[in-house]
Amino acid sequence: MKDSLRARLLFWAALVFAFVMAVLPHPPRLPGEPSDKVQHVIAFATLALLGSWAYSKARALKLLAGLSLFGAFIEAVQAIPVLHRDSDVLDWLADTIAVAVVLVLVRWWRRANG
Repeated sequence: MKDSLRARLLFWAALVFAFVMAVLPHPPRLPGEPSDKVQHVIAFATLALLGSWAYSKARALKLLAGLSLFGAFIEAVQAIPVLHRDSDVLDWLADTIAVAVVLVLVRWWRRANG
């Protein structure tokens, strides 16, 4: 299997996993019990890193917009009462900032090593 296909499969698997964990009514507790914002930052930083690897030719702004919209979508779904989750615009903001920071670092690393 080509590396680019593997990278894309890994990115999409991580994206689906992040969505499922975000909408489970009672997600499993994580070691150390990190705060909700820390969990958002970790998830979206990981998605940004995987996305920049899987779609290395894509413009950073396109990845930022797509992942930011995905974060907003998660918050909209979490607002569904039956899920018993809390929707928070600050979670979406944390998602977007995490993605932006990672994409800036990736761009810097590629320029330095390219």
